[in-house]
Amino acid sequence: MPEGHSVHRIARQFGVNFVGEHPAVSSPQGRFAQGAALLDGRNVLDARAVGKQMFLEFEGDQWLRVHLGIYGAWDFSGEVRIDSSIQIHGQTPGHSRLGQNGENSGPGNHVDRDAEDSVTSIGAPRRTRVRMAETDKESAASESFPPEPVGQVRVRLLTDTVCADLRGPTACEVLTPAEVDAVVQRLGPDPANANTPAERARFVERAGKKKTPIGLVLMDQSVVAGIGNVYRAEMLFRAELNPHTPANTLDRTVLEALWDDWAELLEIGITVGQMITIDGLEGEAYQRALVERDERHWVYKLEGTPCKRCGANIILEEFGARKLYWCPGCQH
Repeated sequence: MPEGHSVHRIARQFGVNFVGEHPAVSSPQGRFAQGAALLDGRNVLDARAVGKQMFLEFEGDQWLRVHLGIYGAWDFSGEVRIDSSIQIHGQTPGHSRLGQNGENSGPGNHVDRDAEDSVTSIGAPRRTRVRMAETDKESAASESFPPEPVGQVRVRLLTDTVCADLRGPTACEVLTPAEVDAVVQRLGPDPANANTPAERARFVERAGKKKTPIGLVLMDQSVVAGIGNVYRAEMLFRAELNPHTPANTLDRTVLEALWDDWAELLEIGITVGQMITIDGLEGEAYQRALVERDERHWVYKLEGTPCKRCGANIILEEFGARKLYWCPGCQH
């Protein structure tokens, strides 16, 4: 499932490509035909993300809410402009993906073994198709524009130059401003929107009341928005916290430090399009991390291997119906 950084990147792409435009909105699949008709031709006023949910504001007090869920993704095609706050890197000419950071602005063609990112910064080529989901990927588009819908496209937004296709979302609906506000109020704070003392205090207050394990609390979107399985595992390791520790037993300073760490990791993820959770990577170690996912993380998907810090074997367990990775040596 896409975590918060991915959804913020998508919202920023809508910001530069659709805000101020009057896109044609359709539902090639047909399942969103009624909603598409309500939005068709309206001016797009805003694009924002809160945690794992994205909201597009259209004139006339109409909002499109999208939650990608596990299988959802947006594909952008045409003359796609890339938001200046995020970066894009290519695998090979004509096939690239939104990926690593500005330290890799030179030529190169290293590709992560799991196809999660690439290393070369190539800018935003014309007539490309950019897939934005848990991992951001760009590939050569068809010669014609707009392209024929591929697969079950729930909704298509189309301007004279850019097309955005949505497939497989958990939620895709038109809401009123009051309904949007109700959804947002149910969500916890998101540091990418407001990393303020007040928002940190809101997280601490909500988390501090929970008797449930901190490993579950961090995944509770009503407590803090945007954290998924990868960030949960890595944040707990970085904080040296046992995932089973009841949240209400943690000192306030510990919870504040978790918020601060989430804010830092989220900003990295938004900027580089990658969940990099090991600090201080330089030189050859950094280059290895670009190619090998296991070199970017401390514990995620590293079960049964020695901890990079203490040597204890990383544990994998089912926890709240999700896989949890942690180190019993460091997180005791």
